[in-house]
Amino acid sequence: MDLEPIRAQIDGLDKQIVELLNRRLELAAEIGKLKRSKGAPVYVAEREDAVFRRIAALNRGPIKEEALRAIYREVMSAAIALEKPLVVAYLGPEASNAHAAAMRKFGASVGYQGVATVADLFTTVEKGEADYAVVPVENSTEGSVREALDCFVASDLKIVTQVHLEISHALISRSPLERITKVYSKDQALAQCRAWLQRHVPGAALVEASSTSRAVQIAAGEAGAAAIAGELAAEHYGVPVVARQIQDKADNTTRFFVIGRQSSGSAGAGRDTTSLLVSLGDEAAAHSGSLLGMLRPFADRGINLSKIESRPSKQRPWDYYFFLDVAGHWEDANVAAAVADLRKFCPLVKWLGSYPSAG
Repeated sequence: MDLEPIRAQIDGLDKQIVELLNRRLELAAEIGKLKRSKGAPVYVAEREDAVFRRIAALNRGPIKEEALRAIYREVMSAAIALEKPLVVAYLGPEASNAHAAAMRKFGASVGYQGVATVADLFTTVEKGEADYAVVPVENSTEGSVREALDCFVASDLKIVTQVHLEISHALISRSPLERITKVYSKDQALAQCRAWLQRHVPGAALVEASSTSRAVQIAAGEAGAAAIAGELAAEHYGVPVVARQIQDKADNTTRFFVIGRQSSGSAGAGRDTTSLLVSLGDEAAAHSGSLLGMLRPFADRGINLSKIESRPSKQRPWDYYFFLDVAGHWEDANVAAAVADLRKFCPLVKWLGSYPSAG
């Protein structure tokens, strides 16, 4: 086989690719200068979504779309880093699921900062210590992360975009399975593996940790202790994997919000989701059908609601906030009209953000 002519062609293409990548980053740097001069956000979720859709349409193979997206994720990460040094906060020490979600969205070229609690994620961005934070809000098995929803009530931060991360849990320990007497992890992770734990370590105490990666750190130095986390954490902290794929549901996925001090971009041609926080206040107590009345402005306009969830207001008994995910952008005429109707009888209608539905 004469491989050299083919390798020579590949070398030539590599030269062109490197030159074109650098030219692309030079143009991105120019855009960054214009953004800074106008006070515009560096990261624009709608633009990112448009780039991904465009390159997918251009792709004729044999490269798979997922691989192409991963390449462009790093290209855009490098471009963002040139525009402005960016810091993204996430829950937990390094190698947590939230860290993995953050890197999936922002790539390897930006700066990352781990924090201890969900509330700290909001505080870090509010204080300007981070530009964005990646917040776990919902799991396909265990439902919403209540602490995250509660933080949105008091915070003025906006949802910039979302990330969906498939979660694969492992049991991680320096002890063999039969000697494990205690299992550490985040509350959601423990719940997602409840049936597996009952079958394989029925007598083990389940202990909540602030994050999955923190659980690995604790279990690493305690005889008979294990942690539930991703294999990335096991590798990062040098602790053996005792069992893999221990989550009770095969399609275990966590939804994360990226939050920032301002929303980014404008309406994305019908490909957006808008999140709202609504309170019925005294309306709920005074009138029957008040919840139906809250939904009617959207139903009358054919606007789909993909989520509605209540949380106690903690102000008085039986008073609730409602979190809504609505199809469309805050700037869409029909969404704006529905919100205007909603405000006629709801004392609180708070826009949490509009962002691309793809994540």
